[in-house]
Amino acid sequence: MLRVTLRGAGVPTVVLGSGETLLVGRDPHSALPDVDADTALRSTAITLPRAAAHVSRVVGEIVVGEEVVRLRWHGSTEAQLSSLFDAPGGARRVALSDGMAALLDEGENHVLLLRGRTSAPGVFTDLVLVVDVTVPADPGSAPAWVPEHDPDGAVTAPAPRLERWSREWYVALALAEPWLAGADDYPRPASNREIYERVLAWRGHAWNLERAQRVDDAIRVVARMAFGPADDPFSQKEGRVQNVRFAVGRRAAEVRLVTADDLVVVEAARARGAGLNPERSTPDALS
Repeated sequence: MLRVTLRGAGVPTVVLGSGETLLVGRDPHSALPDVDADTALRSTAITLPRAAAHVSRVVGEIVVGEEVVRLRWHGSTEAQLSSLFDAPGGARRVALSDGMAALLDEGENHVLLLRGRTSAPGVFTDLVLVVDVTVPADPGSAPAWVPEHDPDGAVTAPAPRLERWSREWYVALALAEPWLAGADDYPRPASNREIYERVLAWRGHAWNLERAQRVDDAIRVVARMAFGPADDPFSQKEGRVQNVRFAVGRRAAEVRLVTADDLVVVEAARARGAGLNPERSTPDALS
């Protein structure tokens, strides 16, 4: 018999026992299954307070069995799972994607919804959910709390994104390339010159990025979009752009301002030569 406690800043605490399922999201109640008296599994839902409009109606489903607790991830909301378990590194940290399922470890499991909470109009912060799995001495479980919900809630909005093919989008792609390509042990972030050369190779021309200050300006735009104004590293401390660009590149990949698919597109265009402009749907005339 297991007991699972879900809690977070501003999130009502919910306690589940074996045989129960919890749906979590911006408006998960519409996804609750019809009540079946012959079904032992009991389902409930919790609405995340101040969830951003781009957070899926149902982001996660916590299923508590007799011996294991399983997290099933739904929707496109960017998130990470971290927890402690017996391993050489002492912890795991994985990115969650639509359709993914993961077994939760005994003890604290942290689910981080990147840019998941609205702190002000157009301003987003990360939301941390703590899922604590325990084996209580008393096998009884407390009933889950079921909040009220709005059945006419708005549909899921798109997450904030950089404009594709823009200068900032290309700079973010060059900066985040190690994470997108699976080389996240890259020893240092790309320099301004390297970013300029990558954009030049992908696009055939690179605006005014041969000037280092223009690369710095673009990175600041990417950082503000990736972290939000409250957590923008450039507003937190003094320092040169190079001191925080590693974090900006990683964050841009984590919140999918740029993706591995984007990298494939520009690399394919580069391989075909300057005759193909990736910003168009058809090749330029080869002449």
